[in-house]
Amino acid sequence: MRVLVMSDIHANYSALEAVLKDAGQVDETWCLGDLVGYGPDPNAVVEEVRDIPNLTCMMGNHDVAVIGKMPFETFNVEARTALIYHEKVLTASNMHFLRSLPQSTKVMGDATLAHGSPRDPLWEYIINTLTARLNFDHFQTPWCFIGHSHVQCFFVKDEKSDKVTMGTPNLEKPTNLRPYMILNPGSVGQPRDRDPRAAYAIYDTEAKTWEARRVAYNIAEVQARIREVHLPEKQATRLADGW
Repeated sequence: MRVLVMSDIHANYSALEAVLKDAGQVDETWCLGDLVGYGPDPNAVVEEVRDIPNLTCMMGNHDVAVIGKMPFETFNVEARTALIYHEKVLTASNMHFLRSLPQSTKVMGDATLAHGSPRDPLWEYIINTLTARLNFDHFQTPWCFIGHSHVQCFFVKDEKSDKVTMGTPNLEKPTNLRPYMILNPGSVGQPRDRDPRAAYAIYDTEAKTWEARRVAYNIAEVQARIREVHLPEKQATRLADGW
């Protein structure tokens, strides 16, 4: 089975469209959360995701905030400004969809899905080997797929040496999966690994491979929409440099 794995769309409709087109035909789509936050297109993104066939979608920390289950004060000023705007403009049906998303981890075959981490699905960032090590005991499947950090990367635990290493996937060839791994497809709508292209991955459940991908999209038009709705300038400028 060929699965599109994506995360952190952050109301960036142009990036989402580019990913869906680039991925081509897939059997299932797994979205690891944060449909909203930061960007200018919350309704367009939620509506597009809702219509994806064979969808499994997790809740992210920005999603849980916009439905009123996490204080906006938890976020920095720029993020809070976008959440206030999204709360005002999201339709009732799109809010209902966001409220329906699971906040805890979800097991899908050999993979455990979470937004942040398996031990703290909404908020914890796995950005180094120490945090990764602390999370390997919190899932029972061979691998775990996470988002939240906006960085396309993976962590491997070697059972014999008890060593945890961090790696960056090769965009030229798929990564062979083996126990035990934590993998992040990166961010669709706001990459933070200095590559502005939208990030995602294709997971092959039979071949047991993870194909990390990047795709370019029209950043300038998203920046223009951010400015049109008077969101913080930082959210526009950062898109061009991927930070």
